[in-house]
Amino acid sequence: MTKAFTIFGSSSRPQLGPFEQQLLQELWSHGSATVRELLADGTISQAYTTVMTTVDRLYKKGLLDRVAEGRAFRYTPRHTPEELQRVTALENIRQLLGSGVASALPLSYLVEALSTHDAQLLDELQLLVERKRRELQSRELKPLANNDRERR
Repeated sequence: MTKAFTIFGSSSRPQLGPFEQQLLQELWSHGSATVRELLADGTISQAYTTVMTTVDRLYKKGLLDRVAEGRAFRYTPRHTPEELQRVTALENIRQLLGSGVASALPLSYLVEALSTHDAQLLDELQLLVERKRRELQSRELKPLANNDRERR
């Protein structure tokens, strides 16, 4: 995770810097930790106050939960890496689709990127699209079936 990424759709679109990402990775690997525990293994070389300020920022961004433990806080990630990645990807895709250009253009970029990366991904995309279509069609048919039952 070297690039900054946006989180949970606010208009200010907060981003995570490299150190915030590093701390989040450390917390995911620890499960939960105090600032002192994060510094104990030596992988983080910043000052205690820098780490404390940064985890507080992550807490205020809604990425961490915290509970008082003595005179310190124990921080726990609110989301798994997969959940955060999913939300970030969805937000970025929605932003691209809502960018004002014709929807077909960003979709063509996605198809181009997939085919450049791995042609098999295009087949997987097609299967996902077909599955989603069937799901949406069954949702549309359920209200119609319910209405028919109610009329009888």
